[in-house]
Amino acid sequence: MTILADTPKITPNWRFLLSNPIHLLSFGFGSGLMKKAPGTWGTLVAYPIFFPLLALGVNGWMLMALCLPLFLFGVYACGITGKALGVHDYGGIVWDEVVGMLMVLAFAPASWAGWILAFALFRLFDIVKPWPIRWFDQRVGGGFGVMVDDVIAALFALAAQALIWHWL
Repeated sequence: MTILADTPKITPNWRFLLSNPIHLLSFGFGSGLMKKAPGTWGTLVAYPIFFPLLALGVNGWMLMALCLPLFLFGVYACGITGKALGVHDYGGIVWDEVVGMLMVLAFAPASWAGWILAFALFRLFDIVKPWPIRWFDQRVGGGFGVMVDDVIAALFALAAQALIWHWL
């Protein structure tokens, strides 16, 4: 595995994103360029993807199945963008948040309360990174490492979401 630096060898900007569609997608269509909380902005990108899918009847296990190719694409794309930046998991790479949030939305109740709770739970687990999320985040590299901790955070959020809605 190639060891990458913590500081990017180039500063990502719109020119960088538009130079390669892979970078544009890795950066959540530009949301990852936000100076403050790029992961939160990247998570929000899932909603304009989710709502048209929901309108087409894609939810639940069908949406979860769609997340598999999105995850595999993310492994590839985030790996390429990380190498181009020279940083394994640069904060602006947010495709992992998009996919993780779509996973949680797949089983969120179809209401504003359900969608807001899904967002709050996913962000909580993605930021706090309880074990084993933090373990994967710190030890697994490349595009897979970028993606896998957010998938685990999504699984934690799904479990918490199910418990909360069961008891309400």
